[in-house]
Amino acid sequence: MSADDGEPAAPLPSPPAVFDVCQVGVVLRAVLFMEAVLAVLALFAATTPADWLGQLATLTGGALPATLLWLVTLCALHKRLARWRPAWQQAAGAGLGALAGLYGCGLLRLTGSLGKAPWVASALAGVLFALVAMGWLVLRARGRTPAATTARLEDLQSRIRPHFLFNTLNSAIALVREEPAKAETMLEDLAELFRQALADPRDSVTLADEISLAERYLAIEQVRFGDRLRIRWDLDVAASGARLPPLLLQPLVENAVKHGVEPSPKGGKLRIRTERRGGRVVIEVTNTLPPLRWAEQPLPRGHGIALANVRDRLRLLHDMQAQFRAGVDQDNYRVRIDIPAPEKE
Repeated sequence: MSADDGEPAAPLPSPPAVFDVCQVGVVLRAVLFMEAVLAVLALFAATTPADWLGQLATLTGGALPATLLWLVTLCALHKRLARWRPAWQQAAGAGLGALAGLYGCGLLRLTGSLGKAPWVASALAGVLFALVAMGWLVLRARGRTPAATTARLEDLQSRIRPHFLFNTLNSAIALVREEPAKAETMLEDLAELFRQALADPRDSVTLADEISLAERYLAIEQVRFGDRLRIRWDLDVAASGARLPPLLLQPLVENAVKHGVEPSPKGGKLRIRTERRGGRVVIEVTNTLPPLRWAEQPLPRGHGIALANVRDRLRLLHDMQAQFRAGVDQDNYRVRIDIPAPEKE
């Protein structure tokens, strides 16, 4: 928002920490990468497949605990390291990599798997692994913002369509004379939707923010459809702090109205439910399906672009910790999202 609007512009989010390794996906990829490197190295010394498996098992016995130690240590220190300069962060990561390499070498030496411990080579191998892993983490962090911005721009067409703007303005015009206060409220809701859509990209917002925006959108559609649109909210306050990509819930709600309520002569029901279950937050958007026999021609079906966009943006923010499912459930269409719950203060 510009200074002419009378409100200060929202500050840009700080870049994510280099050592954001506290995710299952990051740990899994690091372990798989380490095992792939060891498998190739074992080929140089092995003469038979059985020998190769033995060499790989021996190397894994030292490298796997060292890799996990490096990841766990960085996860425990990532908030403190995030306050440091990038060069110091990288130096700390490389130093911890050297210590992890020495730890792995020491394990193999204690178990008798190594006759003579290559301490220097192990430390350098740890540094090399740390540098490669940190380089990937930096590229991953840098790639999140442009990818999210691209997804945001591509999704504008599906979220705030020209026909939606046209219908909303027509509804407001019809209300101006008879119910000017309601028309003013509708236009304010529309302005807020567009303000959010065109605001500076942010990394994430709270579920409470997304619910508030969806309420504005559905308030507009309620004026259009009247009693044909029946909405039920089942909201868990404990889930409101969960993080989502901005403007993620609104296209799901709009899809539910467009494909579930609008085509049906009797309208339909829409339910938005949130629930916190331990360390997870569940978000569900459910709509009734329109009858298929009343229309002379088959009802139009969507291309799934908005759903694919939501899935990709969730993966950008939460990686493997996010789950997305969508499909027909008896007489309803249900979209379910599982994301990590907010940390308790």
